[in-house]
Amino acid sequence: MSVLRLGLCVLGVYSMFLLWAVAQERLSVPFQHIDGQSTDKFKSALFLGTCQSFLSSLSALAYIVIRGKSGSSLSSLLGLDLTSMAQTNNSSNSKTNGSSSTKVNGHAHSSSVSSHTSLSTSKTLLLRYLQVSAFITLAAPFGFAALSYITYPTMVLGKSCKLVPVMLMNFVMYRRRFAPHKYIVVAMVTAGISVFMGFGNEKPSKASSNGEGGPHGQLIGILYLVINLILDGAVNSTQDEVFVRYKVTGQQMMLWINLFCTLLSTALGTLPLPHIPVLHPSSGLQSEFASAIGFIKTHPSVIVPLVQFSLTGALGQLFIFETLQHFGSLTLVMITLTRKMFTMVLSVVVYDHKLTLGQWAGAGIVFGGISVEAWVKRKEVHAKRVLQEKEKAKIESL
Repeated sequence: MSVLRLGLCVLGVYSMFLLWAVAQERLSVPFQHIDGQSTDKFKSALFLGTCQSFLSSLSALAYIVIRGKSGSSLSSLLGLDLTSMAQTNNSSNSKTNGSSSTKVNGHAHSSSVSSHTSLSTSKTLLLRYLQVSAFITLAAPFGFAALSYITYPTMVLGKSCKLVPVMLMNFVMYRRRFAPHKYIVVAMVTAGISVFMGFGNEKPSKASSNGEGGPHGQLIGILYLVINLILDGAVNSTQDEVFVRYKVTGQQMMLWINLFCTLLSTALGTLPLPHIPVLHPSSGLQSEFASAIGFIKTHPSVIVPLVQFSLTGALGQLFIFETLQHFGSLTLVMITLTRKMFTMVLSVVVYDHKLTLGQWAGAGIVFGGISVEAWVKRKEVHAKRVLQEKEKAKIESL
């Protein structure tokens, strides 16, 4: 069952984000003005993120309502009914009372404490969601700003090493350790993608039309990229921590994180904030969202790819959070990174691109890392089945 679920998650992530990438590429090229005389580029990355997070929260809410148990309360559906967890934590209080009257009083006291603990736990959980949303909202502008100083291949190469900050932030923030084979798989996947990108024979384009071309500009770009990767690692490690500490589903987490992301990005896009490097580059009295809406009115052809970008991103997130809940952030990052590899291989097949020998070697290293992970998972599933069969045989013998 777990292998089938993982396969469906991989298929969902690959298919949705392949369509998402097509829309993203379309949004990066100029659109025709309604006067038919000029073309302009859509530049509001903040507006794009807001549209996607809004649709993602709606799709998560629809999934929760459709798949939720009939008769469940609203707080239970939204993942905020944590009374059962609080009662479990406080059940020992009622068990220590001897007499029947003391048991009643103990039960009443336990219920009161449980209710208070549940409310406190819900607030803590919402703060965790807000923390993740803040990390996501801050990370995106730094990644976008890095492209003003470094080439796109350099950016992809840095993003390909995302497994390292995910592991690092898991240890730094939550002291979480992993099985030894995980470190081997992470090293192989990161090294393989780095080799694949490093041995490419594509000549990098100029980093930016207005960026700085010298070493100073490159250092700024690398700094922005490192900040982006650290924030991404903090996002994944905090999501893992939420799943460990709280009984929530991936779709409940998806709902709250995207809801908070929508609120935060809307505030950044609509409030008359002063010029803030990276985070709020717009200047003047007009907000970024006003400029984006004005662009849509004068360039209506942007609507279709904008909707495709937001919708496929929202549906893809359903599979992403399903993967996060059942398999953890490391498996998810491996899926998203290998998706880039498969997209490159598909591009080779469809468009007859030529890969260098070094790139084929890099692809082999990546697939070798995936094979190690699959082999270990298969051994774990087999060992679990053997243990279950032994326990079943022992019960039947009794």
